[in-house]
Amino acid sequence: MTIIDTHAHLYDFPNADDVLRDSAAAGVSDVVALGVDLASSKKHIEIVEQLQNDSPPLVGGGRGMQVHLALGLHPGNIQTDHIDATFLFFLEELRRFNLRSSNIVAIGEAGLDFWYKWVRQDDAKKNEQRVVFQRHLDLAREFDLPIVVHCRGAWRESLGMIKAAHVKKAVFHWYSGPVDVLKDILDAGFLISGSLALEYSPEARQAVEYAQIDRILVETDTPVRGATPKDVWRSFKALCQIKGIDEDKALAVVNANARAFFNIEE
Repeated sequence: MTIIDTHAHLYDFPNADDVLRDSAAAGVSDVVALGVDLASSKKHIEIVEQLQNDSPPLVGGGRGMQVHLALGLHPGNIQTDHIDATFLFFLEELRRFNLRSSNIVAIGEAGLDFWYKWVRQDDAKKNEQRVVFQRHLDLAREFDLPIVVHCRGAWRESLGMIKAAHVKKAVFHWYSGPVDVLKDILDAGFLISGSLALEYSPEARQAVEYAQIDRILVETDTPVRGATPKDVWRSFKALCQIKGIDEDKALAVVNANARAFFNIEE
């Protein structure tokens, strides 16, 4: 039995190889590593290149563990004087990814977060986030990639921007917003993900209780709360408990959801 961690930040680990080896031993077959700025995206590319050169692979036989990349500038990491350089790097990598072995599967982590103290009462900061999010959406549409959305305090606006940009696939990571917006997210054909917050957050638990299982991904948001990718099993077990569904059947569904969303081969 294997599982996919659909949202991790590996750049935070000085020993990413050890973390991945430990997670592979626990049955994690794939990890989607999301950048939050230029430096983290470059670090993830280094991790993937090292992993591809490992022999033998982290898990015995077959394809080995796979780390897949998403390129993004998190709304909490925006630095005005670095925006253009960051997106130039993203564009260069995306243009190259069909010319070399690459595991780029998505755009993100990107979105709107109006809950930050320095943003709440600052319209200029909100507008800057909107401009940056739009640039991510433009990349997702141009390269026909899904987008992984970080959103707090601007759920409906984020959904509106995604729909207006005609992006085909989006997942609202760690969704904890209103149910009425969640209904519209699901009606639009988009997904949500459940993290370790399913163990303790009423809002996160309510979201996965409402959503149908074929619209849910599981993740860790590693290293939040000390998690590593192997803790995706905890998110998964919490999901099954909340929905009252058989783990074997649910595992096949959430893995299929992840493979279809990120176009990950078995």
